Amino acid sequence: MKTSLKIIEKIVQDNFLDIVTDILKPSEEKLRIILKDESFIDARISQTVHNRFDFHWERRHLDKTIFRYDNFPDTRFKHLKGFPCHLHFQKEDKVVEAKFRKSLPFAFVDFMKFVKEKFNSL
Repeated sequence: MKTSLKIIEKIVQDNFLDIVTDILKPSEEKLRIILKDESFIDARISQTVHNRFDFHWERRHLDKTIFRYDNFPDTRFKHLKGFPCHLHFQKEDKVVEAKFRKSLPFAFVDFMKFVKEKFNSL
């Protein structure tokens, strides 16, 4: 089954509204989830490549950090156990193995749990 942005939006509405202020849909492949601290998450799901996604939490305007979980098969990260999945942790060039599930919609749920935990600890 192809995971749609409607499923991603429903996950946010059902589980994460305590940290979210708005959900926008700037394109067919992307949702923008605005958080209460004015940071945001772009959730992108490819409409052409099955199970290709990235979830990017943009915080550079607050504390100069980003967190992005994606499964783009970048060969620079081939050494990571979960390749092609990887997590850009705090900055673009700091990439670590992600402990999240690798398929949609579970990968999104795990990423949002990570965001919520970090958000609540700030």
